Amino acid sequence: MFRIRNLVHDIKDVPDTWIFEHYCKLNQKLEGQDVKIKSMFNQERTPSMCIFYTKQYNTYRYKDFSSGKYGSAIDLVKEIHGLKYHQACQKVIEEYNDCIIKNGCGYESKEFKQFSKFKVTEFVKRDWTTKDQYYWTQFNIGSKLLEEHCVFPLEKYVMTKDVDVIEVKGSYIYGYFKKDGTLYKIYQPKNLDKKFINIKSHIQGVEQCKPPYKHLIITSSLKDAMSLKSLKLSNINVVAAASENSMLPSSDIECWQNEYENIILIFDNDDPGIEAMKKYQEKYSFIKTALLPLSKDISDSIRDCGAKKVRDYIVPILNKKINETQEDI
Repeated sequence: MFRIRNLVHDIKDVPDTWIFEHYCKLNQKLEGQDVKIKSMFNQERTPSMCIFYTKQYNTYRYKDFSSGKYGSAIDLVKEIHGLKYHQACQKVIEEYNDCIIKNGCGYESKEFKQFSKFKVTEFVKRDWTTKDQYYWTQFNIGSKLLEEHCVFPLEKYVMTKDVDVIEVKGSYIYGYFKKDGTLYKIYQPKNLDKKFINIKSHIQGVEQCKPPYKHLIITSSLKDAMSLKSLKLSNINVVAAASENSMLPSSDIECWQNEYENIILIFDNDDPGIEAMKKYQEKYSFIKTALLPLSKDISDSIRDCGAKKVRDYIVPILNKKINETQEDI
């Protein structure tokens, strides 16, 4: 027989791990490890939703890369069922208590373990090839822009976790470096399962910004930033976040507000990109947004439509975002 004292009346008494395990139908207990599953919001072949433990809050959160959705366990329930916060809490409490009654006992939370993760511990650069040239020039990105932004081809990289070692070789592997030579990201455009490996936090393109330009454009990738710079627009600097799902630090945004007359976001022309721009605008009312109505992003638009057509489209779009009293881009 179950004991009434096991039932809960406050959402704080429901473990976040139970919520994720129950609503995501996980086949394993959450004990501190990261879990990757197929999106709860989109049909997909390759899992793109991550349920991960964060030391900062000592709890689990989720990020769905296919939709751009991110948040706590309750946020997940809200999104899945289209509920308000108090409705989601009530639903979770009721289903948790039903689970207790059905099993005859409470949920047993396990102590979080310290799980090791693979880390890039070694890399080897190589010379550029004609394959590399073809890949980058289709986005109007030449050797000068690649060198300026410290992008170099890699022969291989090595990842280690405890005693496990993985060596990755192949074509189309590129390292993104800071000016001091620090590798902060690996880009593998032909690897759909692991296109990016983030190694260190870094605002892409920030080291290449030149004063005293009036306007700052923020894109969602370094490739888009370089493609945009290849159009040779005047009076702009361009930076890129780690991804459109990663908010740039508030300290940098506030500093840029004082430094630039306009800050304009141009993210991907799809639902996740539009949703990400809305989040920025909700937090920073002074930030403006723009969409390029061609292909999915800036670099793909150049590949599909040509640099001249993209420039002809984007110049009036950006000028419209700037006050009439200000100088056009």
